[in-house]
Amino acid sequence: MTARTKHRSVKEKFNGRMYLSQVSKNVIFSILLKLIQQYEQDSAKRFGLNLRYRFEFFVRTTTRQKKNMANKNRIQNQTAVVTGATSGIGQACAFALAEQGVNLILMARRAERLAALKDELSKYPVTVKTYVLDVRELDKVNEVFADVYAKHKVDILINNAGLALGLGNIDEGRIEQWEQMIDTNIKGLLYVSRAVIPKMRAQNSGHIINIGSMAGGITYPGGNVYCASKSAVHTLSEAMNLDLVGTNIRVSNVAPGAANTEFSKVRFDGNETQADAVYDGFTPLGAEDIADLIVYILNAPAHVNIQHTLVMPTAQRSPTVLHRDQ
Repeated sequence: MTARTKHRSVKEKFNGRMYLSQVSKNVIFSILLKLIQQYEQDSAKRFGLNLRYRFEFFVRTTTRQKKNMANKNRIQNQTAVVTGATSGIGQACAFALAEQGVNLILMARRAERLAALKDELSKYPVTVKTYVLDVRELDKVNEVFADVYAKHKVDILINNAGLALGLGNIDEGRIEQWEQMIDTNIKGLLYVSRAVIPKMRAQNSGHIINIGSMAGGITYPGGNVYCASKSAVHTLSEAMNLDLVGTNIRVSNVAPGAANTEFSKVRFDGNETQADAVYDGFTPLGAEDIADLIVYILNAPAHVNIQHTLVMPTAQRSPTVLHRDQ
C-alpha cells in the first residue's frame, strides 16, 4: 500500500462514509464521457450532447447537495439560553433546538413547568439545565447568569420572555399592566442581554434572537403600550447590531403576526372564549412555525446575519388586514 493510498484510506475511515475516491470518480467520469462521445459519433449527436450535459449537471448538483447536507446543522453541540421557556414560542424553541443537538439552559418563572419540560426533553441526547427566573428582577438575573457562566459557554440567547396585557384605549389603561409589560418586554430583555453580551464579545461569537412582534412596526387599535414595548425590542435589536459591528456576534429580531400560543389567553386574563375568538376563521401561526424559522436563522452561515424577519399567517397581511372564512 502506497503512502498516498494509506492516507486516503485513513481519511475515509475517519469520515465514516464509503465515498468513492476522487481518482475513482475521475476514472468513471472519463469512461462515461468516452462512451457518450462514441454514441455521438454513431449518429445520435444531438441526443449524446444532451446526455453529456445532463450527466455533467448531475455531477455538479450531487456534489452541491452533499455540501449543503454536510453544512445543514451548524449549531449542533452549541449551548442556548431560552427565557420564557415553559410555554409558546419559548417551549417550541426548546424542542426544536434539542432536535438539532443544541444543549439547553432554560429559564422561566414557573418551577413545576420547568421540571416537566426538562423531563420531556430527556429523550434528546443533549444536556438541559433549568433556572427559575423572572427577568424583571435584575439582582436575580445577575445571580443566575453568574452561575451559568461559571459552568457554561453560551452560544445562543433567545430573548423570548414577554407578554401583552389588556386591549383598550390608553386613557382607560391599567397602570399595573403597563408596568408589567414594560418591565418584562423591555427592561427584562435588557437585563438578560447586558449579562450575556459582554461574554459573547469576549469570545467573539454568539447569536442573539429577540422575539419582537408585527406590533413593533405597525401599531393597532388598543395595542398602545404593548406595541410601544415591541417597537422598543425592534429598535434595541437594531442598536445591538450597530454596537456589535466588527464582531462575529449576530442579532436577529423575529416579529410574528397572529400566533396561537398562550398570548391571547394571557392578554385577556385567562378568558379562553375571548382568546379563542382571536383565531376564528383562519389558520394562525403556531409556536412551532416560529421555532422552525429561528432554527433556520441560527443555521445561516457565519457571514450571513438575518437582522429582521416579519412573519404572518397567509390570511393576515397586517395587524388589521385579515381574511376570515365565513
